[in-house]
Amino acid sequence: MRRWAALLRGVNLNGRKLPSADLKAIVESLGYGDVRTLLASGNVLFATDEPEDVIVARLEAAFAAYGLTTDVLLRDRAGIQAAIDANPFVEEAADHPSHLLVVFHREPFPPSALERIPDHHRGPERLQAIGRELYIDFLGSETMRESKLDQAMRKARFPAIATARNWNTVGKLLALL
Repeated sequence: MRRWAALLRGVNLNGRKLPSADLKAIVESLGYGDVRTLLASGNVLFATDEPEDVIVARLEAAFAAYGLTTDVLLRDRAGIQAAIDANPFVEEAADHPSHLLVVFHREPFPPSALERIPDHHRGPERLQAIGRELYIDFLGSETMRESKLDQAMRKARFPAIATARNWNTVGKLLALL
């Protein structure tokens, strides 16, 4: 069986609650094996032989039945490893891993979206897209706390089906896969 990491968008933010025990129970109720959660931010790992599109549809329907509308982004071990290997900010990952984000998308990230950012934001953050991932280096906690990048990304029409994890969490996902 193939192991997957399901990354839920916007869980346990702004009142959208899904306790880890409920997350685990929902995924187990679908018949998936070896279910484990990571942190309280919508990360669940499991094993199944189903194809990716079927998993996404089943998970999103199960969460909707629970009362939570959310997007599910899937990566297997190879997908998480590829995201780690492609990281353009290697030194930053070692220096300030909690302020380096990987934004996971369903489709390849459109380069034209990055070209629109200067029209909406002139902050110090550095962004680079590779494949389905967007890497954001916030340069440190102060920059991350004060950043207006999120609003600029919406104005620049970045893909809406996406979810971010910091570098520490990405490493933990790989270890659990």
